[in-house]
Amino acid sequence: MFGSVRWRLVWIAVLVTICGFALVPETIVDEVTGESERVWPLKLGLDLQGGMQLTVEIYDPEGALSGEDLDDAVDRTLTTIRNRIDEFGVREPTIQRSGTRIIIELAGVDNPEQAKRIATETAFMEFKVVTDGQDFMEALERIDRAIVNEVGIENLQVTTLETEPEVDLSDILGGAADSATAEEAAAAEDPAAGEDPAADSLATEEEAADAVDEATARPLSALLGQGRILGEYLVPQEDQPTAAAWLELDGVREALPRGVTLHWGVEQVGAGAGSYVPLYVLEAEPLITGDMLQDAGPANRDPTFNQPIVPFETTRRGSRVFERGTARNIGENMAIVLDDRVQSYAVIRSVLSRRAQIELTPGASFQEAQELALVLRAGALPMPIEVVEERNVSASLGEDSIRQGRTAFIIGIVGVIIVMMIYYRAAGILAVGALLTYVIFMLGGLAGLEATLTLPGIAGLILSIGMAVDANVLIFERVREELAAGKTPRTAVDAGFGNALSAIIDANLTTLITGIILFQFGTGAVQGFAVTLCIGILASFFSAIYVTRTLFIMYLNRRGSRESVSI
Repeated sequence: MFGSVRWRLVWIAVLVTICGFALVPETIVDEVTGESERVWPLKLGLDLQGGMQLTVEIYDPEGALSGEDLDDAVDRTLTTIRNRIDEFGVREPTIQRSGTRIIIELAGVDNPEQAKRIATETAFMEFKVVTDGQDFMEALERIDRAIVNEVGIENLQVTTLETEPEVDLSDILGGAADSATAEEAAAAEDPAAGEDPAADSLATEEEAADAVDEATARPLSALLGQGRILGEYLVPQEDQPTAAAWLELDGVREALPRGVTLHWGVEQVGAGAGSYVPLYVLEAEPLITGDMLQDAGPANRDPTFNQPIVPFETTRRGSRVFERGTARNIGENMAIVLDDRVQSYAVIRSVLSRRAQIELTPGASFQEAQELALVLRAGALPMPIEVVEERNVSASLGEDSIRQGRTAFIIGIVGVIIVMMIYYRAAGILAVGALLTYVIFMLGGLAGLEATLTLPGIAGLILSIGMAVDANVLIFERVREELAAGKTPRTAVDAGFGNALSAIIDANLTTLITGIILFQFGTGAVQGFAVTLCIGILASFFSAIYVTRTLFIMYLNRRGSRESVSI
């Protein structure tokens, strides 16, 4: 019997040591600052640590994807988002698929909006040549007619450009434009100008009437002003949403010339007293696309103009394609298009192949350059996605949850200990010893399996304590029945454990099956509860059947064979 107890104690000690080792805090060194930090290995969930949860799905309003195509798109999206979040540096993110949706849990993020932007940005990049805009200008008349036909002439209310936007070329291109000199020259040619105020007033009214007619008959043409380069046009900022809606009309799309596409710029251009949004006319066929990029970054600044830049490197196939495309367009402007918006443009001064760089707009921040490099390295999403649910949890709320959960856990443990010791006396003390090993097994199992402890998980932890105590109650009541029947203490204990085993297995097995089903079909908090519950059931079963019996054997070995059991 002594040998049996010895090996039981060895196995219990080994398991306690393994679980205790899994709970030893880790030392994590920050690669940037070099500072070290001691971190508890048990991961805390979103609701305990604070952070954000996003639920996203493929944006497919027309239902073009179904079956295997949709399944493949979701899988590729999941992989891309996981790569981006890993690059972003979130410790222990939870990214999982639930049907056709993807659930992203980022615990402990300091900048939720930045994380959301990185995770959901499509990041489809193209390099396109800026055309001279000649084909577009020739098609403007039929584009205007298409707008009038589809919108209705009575609904066309726009801001008319009475003059071209006065772009300050000295700031943008380094040239000089002196409008005052031009006005003086005009006055010199016409000495009588300004002598007839009535005539001037009448002319102004006629010009205003002509401008209104022009805006009605040619709505888009009335909004366009020449930009800084050929192929760029400036639209007043207040009219840009209207113009963008017009360009989405089916009739307008059909009226566009073949081989060109229109893209809005991300920057705003200040010209004179107004603010304008650039519209670019680009070749439809890109030089290369983002899937031909091999690497991007790290972001840095141009030493001459202090402008954020993102260096990149193409694949071997991409370098050949890029080289052929840039060789045909020396001297032309090349636009960098990200998610259908022109980020910047530059002159192709020489043939480009393997390595080049993206210059962001002058107003762009260095953080935007870093984010662009990150999403380009991780790859573009195969399809646009939309956020269907967003939840943010503050760090202070997480601390409150931890404090309340710790209080509930302590109260539950202390209450169980007091009741067991009062009601079952010495046997209750043995059950408390087994319960302490259960807590070590439980927490060590969570840490070793890298499970995430959530607030519902704490509820599952407390519930499994009840399951562990319930098993001990069944055993002790069976032992009492056997003692009342006149059996010796050792025989009564053996019979009590043996007779209660089937009931304990049934209760634990049915709860375990329920926990597995919750984990398989649940999401987020439900899965956190299920994981903790399942690990707790296994730990409580082992502690009740194996540890408690080992302690009972040791207790009986210290007493006489006929001496009564305190139970």
